[in-house]
Amino acid sequence: MNWFKLFVWNRKYRLLCPDEVIFYQNSRATVIKNGEIWVQNVIFVGKRESLNQFNSSFMRKVSIILFMSFFVWSSFGQDEKMSRGDAYFYSYAYDAAIREYQKQMRDGRLITNAQSLNLADSYFKTGDYNKAVKIYLDINKRDTIMSDHRFNNMLQSLAKTSERERVRAFLKSKSGSLTNELVENADFNYELLDSNLGEGSGFFIFNLDGNSPQADFSPAFYNDKLLFSSSRSAKSKKIYEPSGESYLDLFVAKVSRNGNILNPDRFQGAPETKFHKSTPFYSEELKRIFYVLSNSEKGQLSFDEKGKNSLAIGMVYDNGFFRFLLKDLSTSFYYPYYDAVGEKLYFSANFQDGYGGTDIYVVNTTNGQIMSEPINLGPRINTPGNEIAPYIFNSSLYFSSDIFYGFGGMDIYKANVHSDNTFGVPVNLGKGINSVSDDFGFIIKENGDEGFIGYYASNKTGGKGKDDIYGFKVTGTPGLKTLSFRGQVTRAKNGDFIPEASVRLIAEEGSVIKEIKTRADGSFQLEVPWRANTTLQINKEMFGSYYKEFGKTEIDELANNPLNIELAYLDDVIEEREDKATIKMKDFFFVKGKSLITSDIALELDKVVTAVQNFPEMKLRIESHTDSRGSNSSNKKLSQERADTIKGYLIANGVPSENIVGALGYGEERLVNNCKNGVYCLDFLHQQNERSLIIVSNFDEINQ
Repeated sequence: MNWFKLFVWNRKYRLLCPDEVIFYQNSRATVIKNGEIWVQNVIFVGKRESLNQFNSSFMRKVSIILFMSFFVWSSFGQDEKMSRGDAYFYSYAYDAAIREYQKQMRDGRLITNAQSLNLADSYFKTGDYNKAVKIYLDINKRDTIMSDHRFNNMLQSLAKTSERERVRAFLKSKSGSLTNELVENADFNYELLDSNLGEGSGFFIFNLDGNSPQADFSPAFYNDKLLFSSSRSAKSKKIYEPSGESYLDLFVAKVSRNGNILNPDRFQGAPETKFHKSTPFYSEELKRIFYVLSNSEKGQLSFDEKGKNSLAIGMVYDNGFFRFLLKDLSTSFYYPYYDAVGEKLYFSANFQDGYGGTDIYVVNTTNGQIMSEPINLGPRINTPGNEIAPYIFNSSLYFSSDIFYGFGGMDIYKANVHSDNTFGVPVNLGKGINSVSDDFGFIIKENGDEGFIGYYASNKTGGKGKDDIYGFKVTGTPGLKTLSFRGQVTRAKNGDFIPEASVRLIAEEGSVIKEIKTRADGSFQLEVPWRANTTLQINKEMFGSYYKEFGKTEIDELANNPLNIELAYLDDVIEEREDKATIKMKDFFFVKGKSLITSDIALELDKVVTAVQNFPEMKLRIESHTDSRGSNSSNKKLSQERADTIKGYLIANGVPSENIVGALGYGEERLVNNCKNGVYCLDFLHQQNERSLIIVSNFDEINQ
């Protein structure tokens, strides 16, 4: 019996034979040496041309990227045996994998943690979330091999089998090992679901007449028409018999007045290929189309050294000239979106250094040409799940994600894009458009006086095919309007970051809306459903406080102006003088015999005003002293006048009167040297006695 060397490819295996490449199904697989897999009992399915077919529904959503990471030989060392369960799992035969792993355990053979996770993934893929979550939780307790992506699977399974509160409790217990952004995003969206604020978003949704029984998805505006991807039959594409669908191709259709599409036909504006063309985006400014296509050369698919074929992003000019923009035989790229204002190309990719499965990236361009390395949009957008289909409209980023805090499968989210290219919390668009199925590929534009019109794809029940394109109309901007505060808190004296400061958002009636802590670099981002009047309060033990009311005008300015907040450190504003805790000031002197506030004195007293603003709980006692020159009674009277004048200035400049517990003039009663009556002293020695102190009477209390 012949043996064939095996490489993983898609849902089947690719075999290297002397004369041809064929598929096999249900074969016995064994690793014999050097990590190579060899198989017997090959069932012939097709020749080389059949190799390149694969199920288009596998390609069109996020699962298209998962097979890139699952290479059988990467999981097994030299001279190890691959179980039948492993072989089925890595060929995406999840039901068969479950049966084999169960048989392996019944037979008393050891099942490794890696195989246990394969079994959990198999249960997850087949919808048995109770069994999946039990294994995930067990492995998570006793091993560290769980990837971020599987962590998302675990939480998705937990969400589907438990109350939301259990997932939130689990998140809280693991918050130290999760990104701050993931925790904040989850908290916000759970709060949104709990409050039902995302309900009733006003979408009027309709299934397009031009959908087919096959997969139709990834709509894109194309002048007055609509481009989209489809696996419906096309003369230039071969049919993969097991699925009954062809390679993906680009189609175009006219758009009727009501938003429906008419007479869809294969798009002729991109070069012919026997393989995939998908997920288009048309740039009206450049007059060019960006789209995804299979890596191929001279009419044959191109594979990397591990036998993997991936997807590239290409661009076709209006004159038909084509060029690749992003191409790597070991990395797949998906869902291009070109931002003409910033000359940036956004896309999804499965780079190994991402946050989960597929992440969203951006590159800088010049006239559409790539001019930078891919930049990950970061943990505010990308998660342990999969993020795809970026689309920017009216300073908001729309995209889809299968993160665990959604409704199930892929959901569409919206995040505000700030002026410094940071992002707000991604907000679920709600049940008006999202479902328990996959919802993805959202696009939108203005629709005259009627508001907005747009399209997206979904495989929810009731459609015409595996994926359908749906149109929608909505009168207002989609999604919940939010209020976002972001910035950085630093120490006033030296600019050091202040971590773990309390950031509270307070409602108009005084209740706390939300409270968070600043990060290690002093930064914070706090986002809540929009409201007109709020107060932001920031404080930390031993530091001063920030307290500011925000009305509608100030709120509108927040989107473009992050807050840079400086907090005074208590030791920076207080010093010890004469065994007392006093406000740190330079010495100042009144005009001889007078109690008027000069500009020099005002400059120092303003430091007291600032100190009380920073530490509103501070209680002050004012002490004023004179030297011994002049009579005792006149000095007593003058010092009291000066103390009262200081008190009046402080109150007039914002220090609450209740913060001043005393203002006393001591005259010459408390000299600091021996320059008393009858003793000759130089002027500078007399001047040491003429002083005013602002004493913090409750220093011990606020220093705790």
